[in-house]
Amino acid sequence: MEVNRRKGSFIATADPPVIATGVTPERLTGLRRWNIGLTLLHLAQAALILFLADDFAIAVTSSFPEGAPGSPAPPPETLFDVRIGVAVAIFLGLAALDHLLTATVSRDVYVRDLRRGINRFRWVEYSFSATLMIVLIGFYSGVTSINAVIAVAGANVGMILFGWLQERMNPPGRTSTTMLPFWFGALVGIAPWISIGVNIVGSSTVPGFVYGIVLAQFVFFFSFGVNQLLQYREVGPWADYAFGEKAYLVLSLGAKSLLAWQIFAGSLAT
Repeated sequence: MEVNRRKGSFIATADPPVIATGVTPERLTGLRRWNIGLTLLHLAQAALILFLADDFAIAVTSSFPEGAPGSPAPPPETLFDVRIGVAVAIFLGLAALDHLLTATVSRDVYVRDLRRGINRFRWVEYSFSATLMIVLIGFYSGVTSINAVIAVAGANVGMILFGWLQERMNPPGRTSTTMLPFWFGALVGIAPWISIGVNIVGSSTVPGFVYGIVLAQFVFFFSFGVNQLLQYREVGPWADYAFGEKAYLVLSLGAKSLLAWQIFAGSLAT
């Protein structure tokens, strides 16, 4: 707080806000180019997948209880089908929309947020796109009951929102860093993978390519969390907030693209 003396009185002026490290005009220009490029690349992949996709779909089922509690459940019935090619294209389209907004009409908000050490667009998009993808991975391991799908989706959204809270609770210029939201998010986020793992271990008829998808995507899925951990532990170049933001963009291209094509290729292999 700065105090100015003017004609015998004191006028208090607010201290200038602390800007996150590395968020310079030059870095912001580079991030905008990346966001534009990722918009085009994600859209191109989504269009190609829609062009190549067949009618392969996985049924979401339910077995609603009948009779007294504990009564045997009736055979599961199909509630609706999810076309995998369309779902993967939507996943890529959501990523493209995020990058398009941050590069164009919502750029001012994006820049203001980055200077405050936060990116709300990232967390909103992940809540939809990453949740859609973990549901699709679950489909491939037999997690298709509507109850399980809702639980998996809810846990994943919770994990993402804890990531948002991690940024919100650790603004630039802080004197200490709390990692509680991060670890709470990691605890919630592991639940869908345990559900998937139970089905993988318990089944004797899982195709080999499903093992590859689950193992690879477990690593790539949590690479986003590792990036945030390194960012708030300030490990090496991750001490620069703008470097961490650039890493998120690189992961958006690499990890999301690989994940999308693995899931899509699996639909063609069935």
